[in-house]
Amino acid sequence: MGGGERVVSLLPAATEIVAALGATNRLVGISHECDYPPAVRGLPRVTRTSVEASQPSGAIDRAMARAKASGVAPIQLDRDAVRDLAPDLILAQSVCKVCAVGEGELAGALAALDRKPRVVTLHAHTLDGVFADIRRVGEALDLADEAEELVAGMRYRLRIVSSHTPTSPHPRVLVLEWLDPPYVAGHWVPEHVTAAGGEDVGADPGEPSRPRAWRELAALAPDVVVVAPCGFDVPRAQHEYAAVIDRDARVLFHRRVEFLDGNAYTSRPGPRLADAAELLSQLIHG
Repeated sequence: MGGGERVVSLLPAATEIVAALGATNRLVGISHECDYPPAVRGLPRVTRTSVEASQPSGAIDRAMARAKASGVAPIQLDRDAVRDLAPDLILAQSVCKVCAVGEGELAGALAALDRKPRVVTLHAHTLDGVFADIRRVGEALDLADEAEELVAGMRYRLRIVSSHTPTSPHPRVLVLEWLDPPYVAGHWVPEHVTAAGGEDVGADPGEPSRPRAWRELAALAPDVVVVAPCGFDVPRAQHEYAAVIDRDARVLFHRRVEFLDGNAYTSRPGPRLADAAELLSQLIHG
């Protein structure tokens, strides 16, 4: 594939990977959630959701559950927009049916196209998986060398974070990806906590994010609770945190609580995961 291909990205992480590889000019369409780097914000949006993102997290969770129960995909693809953009390559994902277009929705859209684009599916659950996805995108764009440089740079920054953290004791850390209901952050986040010099007490590397009762979370007795809701910035996370009234939650929140922009960092398996480790280190160690 040459340098003139047309690329549609269906998730923010893929958009950020393309941009970090120096190929922003190849993007012709992005998802409704893509917002970084700023240069992509004027591009056509090819996805939409019926769930109002300004609702409280509990209402968002219930709306997603209703959509799933009704068989309606929470994130839908604008098939007419994709047809009009005529991409050569679509970047998709198979990690989360809530955060981006699912494989079934995409397959239905592709079946209706006369001209079939190539599809590269990202499916990382660990940092090594993220690096593999970056290489996969690089190969698809004929930018394999640039992808290797990007991965090497991320690995270097992670090593620097680890080398500058105290060897002991390791603070017990709990990272929350959602507050109503409470979800413990999984996938690559426990690896970030380790790199940042902490001990993740809520999840193991590579396992999915999952809900747990407030009482169970309080019993973990973490030294630091990091609130980083998926898709929310820090002010929104703080607002959601202030609305939690559960008694066991308030016991948990008597611990030291810090906030991280989950939308920009921990929830996106792309280049800014290196930033996430650096920020976690600062939060964990004060």
